[in-house]
Amino acid sequence: MLHFSRWKTIATLAICLLGVLLTIPNFLTQARYDRLPKFAQNKFGLGLDLRGGAHLLTSMDLEELRKDWFLSLQDDVRKRLRDAKLTFTPPGVQGGSVTVRVNNPSDQAAALAALKPMSQTVGNVFAGTAVPDLKIEAVGADVVTITPTEPALNERAAQAIGAAIEVIRKRLDPDGTKEVAVLRQGRDRILVQQPGVETEKELEDIRLKLKQTAKMTFHLVHPTMSAEEAKQGRVPSGYMLVPSSDHNPPEELIETRPILTGEQLDSADGGRDSRTNEPVINFRFKTAGARIFGRVTQENVGRRFAIVLDGKVISAPVIRDAILGGTGQISGNFTVEEVNRQSTLLKSGALPAKLKIEEERVVGASLGQDSIDQGKRAGYIGLVGVAGFMIFAYGLFGVFAVIGAALHVVLVLALMSLMGSTMTLPGIAGVVLTIGMAVDANVLIYERIREELRNGKTPLAAIDGGFSRAYATIIDSQLTTFIAGLLMFALGSGPIKGFAVTLTLGIITTVFTAFTVTRLLAAWWLRMQDRRAVPAPL
Repeated sequence: MLHFSRWKTIATLAICLLGVLLTIPNFLTQARYDRLPKFAQNKFGLGLDLRGGAHLLTSMDLEELRKDWFLSLQDDVRKRLRDAKLTFTPPGVQGGSVTVRVNNPSDQAAALAALKPMSQTVGNVFAGTAVPDLKIEAVGADVVTITPTEPALNERAAQAIGAAIEVIRKRLDPDGTKEVAVLRQGRDRILVQQPGVETEKELEDIRLKLKQTAKMTFHLVHPTMSAEEAKQGRVPSGYMLVPSSDHNPPEELIETRPILTGEQLDSADGGRDSRTNEPVINFRFKTAGARIFGRVTQENVGRRFAIVLDGKVISAPVIRDAILGGTGQISGNFTVEEVNRQSTLLKSGALPAKLKIEEERVVGASLGQDSIDQGKRAGYIGLVGVAGFMIFAYGLFGVFAVIGAALHVVLVLALMSLMGSTMTLPGIAGVVLTIGMAVDANVLIYERIREELRNGKTPLAAIDGGFSRAYATIIDSQLTTFIAGLLMFALGSGPIKGFAVTLTLGIITTVFTAFTVTRLLAAWWLRMQDRRAVPAPL
């Protein structure tokens, strides 16, 4: 256990040196930091509570959500009545209901029976709050109405807000390291707080990511009629006019029903066209989407298909060959910045409805430099207190533990710098807490060594036994805390996530310093002693 090969020694020292080098940039002035080579410019950011940032309050357009539901209901009504082989006039929306008229009044009962399964239950059955989401009833002799209930509308709004929160978090913090707070407020509002935003350009980027719903659909373009011809005459049934983003042509005549939606996208990444070198978005469909895309392109070679993003045609290429691999390319006079932003939006998913920014401001730190100074002071006091106790209780081996604890803090900060993570006020608390936790493993090891010495073991055997036999106990104790930290990171947000980051990283570095650094120091000390007369170390 105490034997260290040369490569292990070199690896341990290299990790410690790398940790120190990664931590140093965080304590340099901005001028000196800017002079560092690009590869060395890694440091952790400060959270909203320490250095301020952007504060935006948005509201969701619930009316748009309602309209989308009505459109979905109309499509469902058409499908069910066709499957039932009933004739009817196209369903429409009147007031707060979808209405459909059957051509033969004697078919009203059959239509009602075909549409009844559309209604599902919302609420909690066990709590007695379960109610139907749709009220389906016959009106007159030949009309059936489908009316969403109020609890169903509220449930749909709650689900949309929850989905929007996840989409926003993915857009603003795809790596989960910036400590962006995205919180629901009231029935239809979402609060967004992103630390470190200082310039108007950064704020504008956040606005664009919040305002764009990024709803993408794929439609076939009319094979023979142009948009101009449709405007001069009559738009064919099953088609609609949609504006073009580059205004050339101004509009496109496309099928109303999309062949695919953005939900079927598996990936979307920025790149460049191999022929023209212009910025493009390369996309890939999921398995089911790729199968549909392959079939549609195979059946419509020579026809154009339109890619619609947020109600505008951004590209309408001609299908030259069947595309069976499920991949494609979107081009449209994009800049590199637009390609990167659009691909990020598409990867994070579409918002259920538009968001309107009700309030925005760049806020200062709530506690700022005072909090940082107090956190440093607490860290110094904690480190000095732990150091004093360990040296008093364990002598030279206490010094080894203190060196390990100091390296533990350095490695936590180094990992945060490498990840580009954000230090928050709870994060500082986590670092201070892990200073005490860092020596827990050493205490277990040293007490085990004392027990071995009391049992009559030689100092060398006692030290070796202390490290080897305490290993399983330390791993078990640290693993339970590590799992708790992972759960806090996965399920928490804002301050909880900030605390979880430093806690989980601290556990990793604790195990490393306890079983590698302090063990290496002990091995070095033993080598300098007379193996035939090693004094008791503790």
